[in-house]
Amino acid sequence: MKIRKIGPNNDLEDISGKKRKPYKIIIFTAVILSTAAFFGFKYFTTPPPSVCLDSDTKVYDEYKDAVVLIKHSYGYFAKIKGKEIQLNNQNAKEETIFGTGFFIDRDGKILTNSHVLQPWNSSNEDQEKVNTTIRNLRLKIASILTTDISEDEYQSFIERNWHAASAYDEGEGEGDYEGEGEGEERTEESTGEEFVSSNDVEEDTANVSTDIAAAIPVKEYVSKDDIEVYVKTVDIAVALHDSNDEWLNCEIEKISEDTNIDLGTVRLTNHTTPQSVTNIINLDNTVDDDTSLNPGQKAIMVGYPLGMDLAKTNSGLKVQLYDGKISKESDGNKIQYSITSTHGASGAPVFNECGQLIAVNFSGVDEVQGINFGIVAKHIRNF
Repeated sequence: MKIRKIGPNNDLEDISGKKRKPYKIIIFTAVILSTAAFFGFKYFTTPPPSVCLDSDTKVYDEYKDAVVLIKHSYGYFAKIKGKEIQLNNQNAKEETIFGTGFFIDRDGKILTNSHVLQPWNSSNEDQEKVNTTIRNLRLKIASILTTDISEDEYQSFIERNWHAASAYDEGEGEGDYEGEGEGEERTEESTGEEFVSSNDVEEDTANVSTDIAAAIPVKEYVSKDDIEVYVKTVDIAVALHDSNDEWLNCEIEKISEDTNIDLGTVRLTNHTTPQSVTNIINLDNTVDDDTSLNPGQKAIMVGYPLGMDLAKTNSGLKVQLYDGKISKESDGNKIQYSITSTHGASGAPVFNECGQLIAVNFSGVDEVQGINFGIVAKHIRNF
């Protein structure tokens, strides 16, 4: 054992007379503490290795609170000379759809399908139908709205007089409608008796008709070039599992620009994931290698098929679990599985037997149950 003493220059030295420099001790101690702090930080910030949940029930219990029911209301709007109004008539009704989403962080972010957030763009057929409706609404507004109507009266005037709007057939080109050309006077088609008489009578009749026409004030109509019609969200909100029909307001954050990647995100307006959500669906715990997903492997979906119709119970809203097997290899974008599903389950998470996210459910075959598809999880990170 070495015995140390204080030297004449306040240096440490042992009995043998060997001096010890205090600054060396300080540096050595600092290095040890820094190394320990670094490895300690890595240990506490690195997520623990995922544990295989190994049963449907455990997967359900782990993530049921993270899966939400989405309610999305949308409608047709018109912007007339910069004034926006919502259209509400037999040709433009507000609609509400339901879908599924799930929390992916603690700041209120929810992943779902893009077609849940933009249902009017869900297919080429839907887009064509909406574009035709938009074109016809625009022309109908131009057929009744006169320039003497104030901006504040646009909405009430259009609703009151919609029955008088010119009739259009679905699929007609712009400008092909019953009535007069743009800027011309709108008149009702004559349904009176057709007279055949002498030239004198015809001349008198013509003069009378001219006098009557001159006495009728000609109104100017708003040009269709000053009218823009489009579809947009009226309201979007989510409800939690076990909630009593309580809806939390959201805002659409991002929609995939790739039509093959049916993904989108919304975020709660307060940017805070509720405390009742014990476990978010961690995107670090996904199966990014879709080539490892083979037919016959387990697939588990937690979602809200049929929306409120199945979700609502006497004790609140309940999320549901459905399982099946992967039935076809991934094509790089989507994977097929034999899970029973239907409308409302769009955006639901699909897990493997260990509870790792493998896909986001997005479509199925209506005529046959058990043929459904999900966007493989590897696209979530890129999105």
